[in-house]
Amino acid sequence: ARAERRARIASLAERAERDAETAAAAERAAAALAGAREAVAARRDAAAAELAADEERGRATADELRACAREEAEIQGRLRRASEAVTATEVRAQQARDTNQERATELTRVAEALGHDPAAEIAAPLTEPLNPDERTELEVKVDRLARRREQLGPVNPLAQQEYEEAVEHVEELESQRSDLEQALAELETLIKETDRRIRESFEETFEAAARNFEDVVAHLFPGGRGRLRLVKPDAGPRPVLGGEGAEPAESAEVGETVATEGPAVEAVTEADETAPEPGDPGVEIEVTPAGKSTKRLSLMSGGEKSLVALAFMFAVFLAKPCPFYILDEVEAALDDANIDRFLQLLRRYCDRAQFIVVTHQKRTMDAADCLYGVSMAGNGVSKVISRRMPRAEPGEDGAVSLAPADAEERSAA
Repeated sequence: ARAERRARIASLAERAERDAETAAAAERAAAALAGAREAVAARRDAAAAELAADEERGRATADELRACAREEAEIQGRLRRASEAVTATEVRAQQARDTNQERATELTRVAEALGHDPAAEIAAPLTEPLNPDERTELEVKVDRLARRREQLGPVNPLAQQEYEEAVEHVEELESQRSDLEQALAELETLIKETDRRIRESFEETFEAAARNFEDVVAHLFPGGRGRLRLVKPDAGPRPVLGGEGAEPAESAEVGETVATEGPAVEAVTEADETAPEPGDPGVEIEVTPAGKSTKRLSLMSGGEKSLVALAFMFAVFLAKPCPFYILDEVEAALDDANIDRFLQLLRRYCDRAQFIVVTHQKRTMDAADCLYGVSMAGNGVSKVISRRMPRAEPGEDGAVSLAPADAEERSAA
């Protein structure tokens, strides 16, 4: 226990020594702080004095600046007024110079109008005013000239410019007109050339069709004759007594042109806008069956009209053939003998084109290479069927015999 007390006493003594040293250090620090506080206070007082002096100088400087600004504004105002005065003076001076120049120009113009040299003495400005009599005479003359000018009416100052523009426009129109006339001449030349080619082609085709028509009519109308001829269109009905027009002939069937004992009369078949040109010829059909003297199609029977139409179709076909033809009930009005003649034509020319015939005639069906039709089976469903038939070959006497058809030659006739 004693050892512990001695150790504790020793520890307390060491601690007391350290505390004494700390207290001494604290006293020294307190003394240093007191000195520093005094130094800071002295510097603060000096800075405050300097700041007060600076504020005083700043107020003095601000007063000087405000005074300078007022003086500058006054100087700027005087300068602006002086500049405006100078500008106004220059404007007046320029106006005076312009006025003098205009007066000099006017004086020169008047001198030239009066036939005087502008540099002559008589045209120079007067140095002294005119006497009253001369002045009155000049004023009277000026008034008279002013009245004459007013009598002329208003003068367009842009008349010369407008005239030049009008001349330029007229020249442009003349150039366009020449271009149009040249283009029109070229078009007329092209139209004439086209008309010539069309006329030549039509004449060639018509001649061939006319020859073929005579041959086909001779076949379809044994012992009969027929021809195609060009006719000029009538200018109108001939005038008769009393000033009324001649009564037209009996109207022809639609789509045909007939020939009568008198002048040819064209049937009106189309509207005015589709009518041919007055100078274009028309095609007239003349057919005279054997034993008849009539030539008018309107007096023929339905079968004869069908034969004439077939003859015309085959005549055009032989002149200008097409790859195929569709004939819809063309032999419906023909009897058996004429149907045979029609079928002979088909067989004769089937090597040149393919003929598709819509028909209900049994003879035509028998002569076909291939038949297409619609059949209904027992279940009530219709279907399209086709059958290839034996081909009919014409004999020496014109009768039709049956021969096997060539499957690769054509599909229908």
